[in-house]
Amino acid sequence: MRPPTIRDVADRAGVSKSLVSLVLRGAGQVRAEKREAVLRAAGELGYRPNTAARSLSEQRTLPGPPARPGGGTPMVGVLLHDLRNPWYVDLLDGLNSLLHAHGLHMLLADARLNRRVGQDPAGPFLDLGADGLVIVGTLPDPAALGAVAERIPVVVAGAREPVPPGVDMVAGDDDQGARLVTEHLLALGHRRIAHIAGYGAVGELRRRSFEAVMREHGVERPAVEASDMTEEGGHRAAVRLLGRSDRPTAVFAVNDMAGVGALSAADELGLRVPDDLSVVGYDNTSTSRLRHLWLTTVDNAGHEVGRRAARCLLDRFDGNGGAGRVQLAAPLLEIRGTTAPPAALTG
Repeated sequence: MRPPTIRDVADRAGVSKSLVSLVLRGAGQVRAEKREAVLRAAGELGYRPNTAARSLSEQRTLPGPPARPGGGTPMVGVLLHDLRNPWYVDLLDGLNSLLHAHGLHMLLADARLNRRVGQDPAGPFLDLGADGLVIVGTLPDPAALGAVAERIPVVVAGAREPVPPGVDMVAGDDDQGARLVTEHLLALGHRRIAHIAGYGAVGELRRRSFEAVMREHGVERPAVEASDMTEEGGHRAAVRLLGRSDRPTAVFAVNDMAGVGALSAADELGLRVPDDLSVVGYDNTSTSRLRHLWLTTVDNAGHEVGRRAARCLLDRFDGNGGAGRVQLAAPLLEIRGTTAPPAALTG
């Protein structure tokens, strides 16, 4: 059974959540009979105020969060799918900025390492008494989060796999982002546009959106090559695409790392970017902004995704979570130096 929440206490006592909060904080402006009803309901349900929620309430009047039982500051566990992905840096920065502003510490763990040693990815955070959990990226079994969400608030950020009830999801709008890329390349005059695809729900959404836009413009079967979303995987996929007799004039990579691999493949094959080949990545990582790359890409709102994930968690600490929400941040196309009209149109 999930632990009782402030909403449960309010329902049992027949009062509002705000009144329950006043009673639990020891406010003096509550009538005696209401105070008794709240305390009785809390005792019957076995309600214990969440440490992080208490710190959020009290920090409005105190200079800092109160100490946790046993010492220390309220803590949020962050389970990261892949430390190698630079897009997560912006997401974590947005997440931590809001958590820190509310007196919460962020403790990071590598989900891949936990899986390799056969450890439950969320187990260490529960053992440490984390007040909440943020999953960053894709987990192989998101349904397993249901049991964790019964004990502490859980938010998934940067992934699109289905999640259990009571778990919030915050991500970029992958469908819209892929549409922005494809329409940009089509507007430049490209028709032989290929896609270096990825895996998981994010990879599938970007691929399906690309293919849908291409069909809207009369291209029924555009070239698609699978990758593992790494630089090496992008390089291998690009070599296969660029070796075709109907070589593409533009490549849309599922992320910036695969896009960098495509740039390397083009250079090895003697193709000039963007004169002979246009290349677009996705995520607007710091790598894409390196001057010698200056990669056209999609800003996937990593910082905003992180801040929204933190806000969802804070709402759940206050008892305002509900069944679970899905929030999609709007992407933006960053046009830089790796896209141009195809050579056939420029003479």
